[in-house]
Amino acid sequence: MGRKRKGRNISGWMVVDKPGGISSNAVVNKVRWALGAQKAGHAGTLDPEATGVLAVALGEATKTVPYITDALKAYQFTVRLGQATNTDDAEGEVINESDLRPSDDEIKEALLAFVGDIEQIPPKFSAVKIDGQRAYKLARDDQDFEIAARPLYVEELVLVDRPDEDHVTLEMTCGKGGYVRAIARDLGEKLGCFGHVRELRRIWSGPFDAEDGISVETIEKLAKDPALDTHLRPLEIGLEDLPEVKCTPEGAMRLRNGNPGMVIGADVQFGDECWGSLDGKAVAVGVYKSGELHPSRVFNQDT
Repeated sequence: MGRKRKGRNISGWMVVDKPGGISSNAVVNKVRWALGAQKAGHAGTLDPEATGVLAVALGEATKTVPYITDALKAYQFTVRLGQATNTDDAEGEVINESDLRPSDDEIKEALLAFVGDIEQIPPKFSAVKIDGQRAYKLARDDQDFEIAARPLYVEELVLVDRPDEDHVTLEMTCGKGGYVRAIARDLGEKLGCFGHVRELRRIWSGPFDAEDGISVETIEKLAKDPALDTHLRPLEIGLEDLPEVKCTPEGAMRLRNGNPGMVIGADVQFGDECWGSLDGKAVAVGVYKSGELHPSRVFNQDT
């Protein structure tokens, strides 16, 4: 028999407006501690110095993390022109410099190459695994290695401000797996002037907005206080991009036991992935086939 997890059996999402200077995992641990929750995870890492949306999943909501990770997300970031660093952000050492400063029109033209389905090489100081080891560990040891390019979908990348000749502020909407630091690096190389990220903020991720997020200070202030529970959002928010079907009571019972269950869904087709609900609560995610939902994930929520 497995050891029972300590803590409260609570499920839902807490959207944190992450400050700079703290890791994503540290924020998750703080939320879990403050709520006394058994289980917690997050939907997409932010670099320690980055700010903005960090969606923390609790309990059964951790089963919906892949759907938030796969959703579009948006970043606002400032690129420092004229300097490349070994980490592609302001935390690293300057390794190349240039006096060249492109015009706004040249920048806008260059941005077009980064929209759509592109290939991107992650920064060497990243958590990408190379032969079982994290790239950033190899980079810190000055080891020579290459990282393969990865596909990234960029829906939009636009210039929103030019505070001065050395800096540009951009906004990007993209799919999963993107590295903003790589965008800054590659843009600088394309413009011939080098570049790195100076500031980075994730302004929204899937259904979650930074402006609606709770601060770490508030989490600490309300730790162990029932008032913190009021900031929890339903598990079902993580399933918004999937069609919903209604379970019959008998179907819900079968689904909770891992078996196909009868559902009612007017807008789904054979083979569609969808989620089944009973009285507004998620029962399972699965594939719709001939009036039944065949479950791939089952939610054990209190009814």
